Amino acid sequence: MKTIDELLTEGVAGKRVFVRADLNVPLDGTRITDDGRIRAVLPTVKALADAGARVVVASHLGRPKGAPDPAFSLAPAAGRLGELLGSDVAFATDTVGDSARTTVAGLADGQVAVVENLRFNAGETSKDDAERGAFADQLAALADVYVGDGFGAVHRKHASVFDLPARLPHYAGYLIATEVGVLRKLTDDVKRPYAVVLGGAKVSDKLAVIDQLLGKADRLLIGGGMVFTFLKAKGHEIGSSLVQEDQLPVVREYIERAEKNGVELVLPLDVVVAPEFPDLKTKAPGRAGTVAADAMPAGQMGLDIGPESRKLYASKIADAATVFWNGPMGVFEHPDFAEGTKAVAQALLDSQAFTVVGGGDSAAAVRILGFDENAFGHISTGGGASLEYLEGKTLPGLAALED
Repeated sequence: MKTIDELLTEGVAGKRVFVRADLNVPLDGTRITDDGRIRAVLPTVKALADAGARVVVASHLGRPKGAPDPAFSLAPAAGRLGELLGSDVAFATDTVGDSARTTVAGLADGQVAVVENLRFNAGETSKDDAERGAFADQLAALADVYVGDGFGAVHRKHASVFDLPARLPHYAGYLIATEVGVLRKLTDDVKRPYAVVLGGAKVSDKLAVIDQLLGKADRLLIGGGMVFTFLKAKGHEIGSSLVQEDQLPVVREYIERAEKNGVELVLPLDVVVAPEFPDLKTKAPGRAGTVAADAMPAGQMGLDIGPESRKLYASKIADAATVFWNGPMGVFEHPDFAEGTKAVAQALLDSQAFTVVGGGDSAAAVRILGFDENAFGHISTGGGASLEYLEGKTLPGLAALED
């Protein structure tokens, strides 16, 4: 895989460089609530611009239905990118149409443009190779060189991620090179003890990675909504907590395999419960209480790990040499149910381990809860991509950058 450093050595002055970024930032109307992904691509964009390239940045945002939708416009992201660069960023109001062609043609050396949401064109996400390829041809006409730096999308076989690199000289940007280097430390030469903390709502989202980790990790710490399927699989009462009944057989098998393989499977000792899901808009106090994890009362749902569990999980992280964390421990967006996620984040900071926060809600939680993201070993920009890499899958966007 060639990197951007090789491209810069070859020279990019005057060349149109297409940067596939991940500017899929959360929006409240047109206000960006977390600009972490924009900051992540800055080193690549700035290096290219400083070297005299004419930089064309492209990304998806949200899930529009293959047609323009103002709610998913990249205009706010383009504005924020300009603020962070300290220079004007041109914005094309379409992706491959008249505005894009005119905007790119008007770039001078060292200038940057952002084209509109790639997913406003059905060809970006099409499962039809010909339709996807036709869109990639239109994108290729905008550039001389391709730089892949949208790690959060490399697990997608999309036109701008998979098909476009085959049509242009291609290189990996700084973000992708960093992400791959970090993930190799979690798969190829892991320093032990290796602890993995998994949370989030659905156990089904994590089954494949658990399957892989049962042969690689020393400890699996489970929290979030997915933990209640584990607790029920062990025969415990879980009240009205989230559970995936159809996953109980495979979870039971994983519990047995963990014991057989000598993998320590850590489940909560206690949980914070409430009779109903909290109001995340008003943050109104919930009727929260703490109960033993194996004795949850009917009519109560588990929404966070409890204080004894927080101590337990922190102790299992404290002496680890490598820690990977993906998924919050509870409904961290509400203050009544954020302490478990806070405790895990703090334990990572307090440990001497190489710590990786696996993107998605975990990365958002770190920022929303006020932690210094630079204090962690690495915060991934791609939750789904990170998990699929750890599952051992071939990621289309990485395969496309290989020669």
